[in-house]
Amino acid sequence: MVTCRQIGGFSVWDYVVFGIMLFISAAIGVYYAFAGGGQRSREAFLMGGRSMSALPVALSLTASFMSAVTVLGTPAEIYRFGSMFSLFAIAYALMAVISAEIFLPVFYRLKITSTYEYLEMRFNKQLRLCGTGLFIILTVLYTGIVIYAPALALYQVTGIDLWGAVIGTGIVCTFYCTLGGLKAVIWTDVFQASIMIAGFLSVIIRGVIVQKGFGNIINDAYDGRRLTFWDFNPNPLQRHTFWTIVIGGTFTWLGIYAVNQSQVQRYLACKNRFQAKLSLYLNLVGLWIILSCAVLCGLVMYSIFKDCDPWTAKCVEAPDQLMPYLVLEILQEFPGMTGLFVACAYSGTLSTVSSSINALAAVTVEDLIKPYFTLTEIKLSWISMGMSLFYGAVCIAMAALASVLGGLLQAALTIFGMIGGPLLGLFSLGILFPFVNAMGAFIGLICGFFLTLWVGIGSQIYKPPSLRTLPLTLSVTGCNISSLSTDVYAMASTELPAFTTKITERPVLADSLYSLSYLYLSPLGTLVTVGVGIVISLLTGGLKQNVDKIFLLKKEDLFCNFSRGKLKQEDKKVLNCTPCNEGTDNPAFNHIEMTTDSKSGNDSYL
Repeated sequence: MVTCRQIGGFSVWDYVVFGIMLFISAAIGVYYAFAGGGQRSREAFLMGGRSMSALPVALSLTASFMSAVTVLGTPAEIYRFGSMFSLFAIAYALMAVISAEIFLPVFYRLKITSTYEYLEMRFNKQLRLCGTGLFIILTVLYTGIVIYAPALALYQVTGIDLWGAVIGTGIVCTFYCTLGGLKAVIWTDVFQASIMIAGFLSVIIRGVIVQKGFGNIINDAYDGRRLTFWDFNPNPLQRHTFWTIVIGGTFTWLGIYAVNQSQVQRYLACKNRFQAKLSLYLNLVGLWIILSCAVLCGLVMYSIFKDCDPWTAKCVEAPDQLMPYLVLEILQEFPGMTGLFVACAYSGTLSTVSSSINALAAVTVEDLIKPYFTLTEIKLSWISMGMSLFYGAVCIAMAALASVLGGLLQAALTIFGMIGGPLLGLFSLGILFPFVNAMGAFIGLICGFFLTLWVGIGSQIYKPPSLRTLPLTLSVTGCNISSLSTDVYAMASTELPAFTTKITERPVLADSLYSLSYLYLSPLGTLVTVGVGIVISLLTGGLKQNVDKIFLLKKEDLFCNFSRGKLKQEDKKVLNCTPCNEGTDNPAFNHIEMTTDSKSGNDSYL
């Protein structure tokens, strides 16, 4: 019989492994604080001197948002709901192609530091401030979640004070981010991505050994209905189906990779456009690897706990604690392995929080300080470091909110859908529709944001019934009966209780609009923003404006990529583009073209 394991403690070797990870992360920040003359300019601190190559940037992109939310949330998702979550691999692929071929060329051509500079160039200053404000809100909320996530792991595995871990996480990543700037963030992400994969592999390999072969794990998953991938139910109220994951997941992750400052800032730091695009495609491979590891960990978890669910048996308080509990079950007898897993979760947090802090500092300096004050590069560099320190403290404070948001994975993606969707729609209006004007873009953004905010808050207040979420069977028949209450034992080998919500106490919208799949929040916000923006622009004279083509997607943006910058001379003249691997490809900052463009009468920019 299985009994609930007590919270353990770190051995000396666990502390050694965990300490090495923290020391190397901090050392990278110290190194880049002084390497190459230090962070003496805003460009060096925020953009790494725009000299990065594709591979480290790709690993940084992967680590930045495949954080502790993935380490803890995805295996628990597979354990409770099955492997359908793995269909996100399709969404990742669509996201990478669209980000690289539609959004990246425009941003890179303009050589911007803050993504929201584009909004002022294309529309006006007010929309730039709106975009900056929404990004700051989004990033601070999300960062609070990913600081809180590994604190749960530390608390469950070692008994270390929960809020002590929260504060410790914030201090370490704020330290190296403030000292070393973007280069430190990217190279620590590279190191931390390897730690995340090592932590996952340790659980998978040990799980296969404990269960006497990978075949047994697959058989258990099949018997427990954890291998059901294909559900083509078109109902948008169903939490996960093929359509919600592929369509909703693509929009959600586009809001992260295509227009979110934390990600865009990284590939804009590449030394040329080809390297920037390559970083996104290499990042796709990294996303697939991390997703595969997380899914396999979830299957291992189910195989081991199929007869005694720790959550139902009250061995853990929340599903997000299942992964660290599994580590206790199978790895605690091996010196240092528990420390490796905690380092895995902690690495995910450090990479995400440091990326967020650096991006928050960038938009604050570029959008809220530099346009209004005349300052030298040295002063701007110091202000950037100060902003990094400030936002580190803010994100630590916001971690308290994560403790009341419920499941980490869904909470994180819900926040991105509520705010990221309308922002994606705003940038899409600017890049894809030359007739859209500032008035249409602004009203579209407001409509998209308030609609997703309304639906998102409603879904948090009125949780959808189990009919919409479809949790799978969790059994306690193999648990130590004497350690369980009568109520818990009565649930053995049964489905989790469904229809527990009294329909009479719920408003009409609770079982319709508020039960919309959380993955559809982003497409809802994007499509409403785009639709309203187009209509208002057409009604307010958008067709009469003349928008400079440097702010729009061009056909040569695609051709330059596929030719790898080796177009024939006559093709370059026809397409009017420079090779993608030569320099920064930045005609927007060429003096002659700026002079010419100023005569073209770009009403929206003026």
